[in-house]
Amino acid sequence: MLRSPRALLLDFGGVLADAPRQPPAPPELVRRLFDLVGGVVPAERIAVDLTEGGRAYARWRDDVGRSGDPIELPHARVWADFVTRAWPPQARTAVEEAATPLAYAWAWRPEWHVRPGIPEALRAAADAGLPMAVVSNALCGAAHRDFLAAAGLSDLFVAEFYSDEAGLRKPNPRLAWLAADAVGVPIGDCWFVGDSVHRDVACARRAGAGAAILMRSPRTDREPSHPDLRPDARAEDGHGLLALLRQNRRTADR
Repeated sequence: MLRSPRALLLDFGGVLADAPRQPPAPPELVRRLFDLVGGVVPAERIAVDLTEGGRAYARWRDDVGRSGDPIELPHARVWADFVTRAWPPQARTAVEEAATPLAYAWAWRPEWHVRPGIPEALRAAADAGLPMAVVSNALCGAAHRDFLAAAGLSDLFVAEFYSDEAGLRKPNPRLAWLAADAVGVPIGDCWFVGDSVHRDVACARRAGAGAAILMRSPRTDREPSHPDLRPDARAEDGHGLLALLRQNRRTADR
C-alpha cells in the first residue's frame, strides 16, 4: 500500500508533456545562429557543432547525474562548453550575450503535447486539496513554463522548479526539497512522479519522498536497467496516475 500523498511533485517531460525527438540541429535555430554571428561561421558547421554539442551535453548530463550533488550549468556555459568552443571570438561573444533566448529556442518543442489523462489527474488532485509542483531538469525552464501556461495548466501548480533556474539537477535531492518547501508539505508526504529511474526514482529516494511513481515514456524504455532502484508504483500516463490516486483514496477511507 502506498503512503497517502499530501502533495505531488511532477516531472515535465514524459509526465506532464511529451514530444517526438526533434532534429539535433533544428534548421530554424541554425539560421538564427548564422544570422547572429554575421555569417562568420558557415551554416553547415553550425549544424555539425549543434549536433555534436547536443550529444556532448547529453553525455555530461549523464555523467554529472551519477555524482553525489548534480548541478546544472548556466546557459552561457552550455553554449561555450559544448557548441561554440572552436568558433571565432566575436561569434562566441555574440552567442554568449544571447545565451538565454538561444537556450529557449533550443529547448522549445513545437510538437509538445499534454500527455493523455494529465489534465484530469491534475484537476482531481487539486480538487482533493493536494498542492503540486513541477520538478524538472531543463535546458531552459522558461520554455516549459510557457507551454504549461498555454495549455491552461499553470494555475494548478504552486511552483515550478527547473534545473537551469535552480542550478541543481535531478537526482540532486535539494531540487525536490525546494519543491516540498514551496508546497508546504514534508517531503515524506509527497509523491514524486517521473519517467526516469536514474533521475526521478533516484531523486525521490535520495530526498526521502513518500513514494516514487514511474510514469512510462519513450525515455523510460531507452534507459538501462538499475536493479537497485525500483519505483513504488507505475503508471502508463495521466489516466494511470489518476487511477493510483483514486485507489489510494479508497484504501485510505476503509
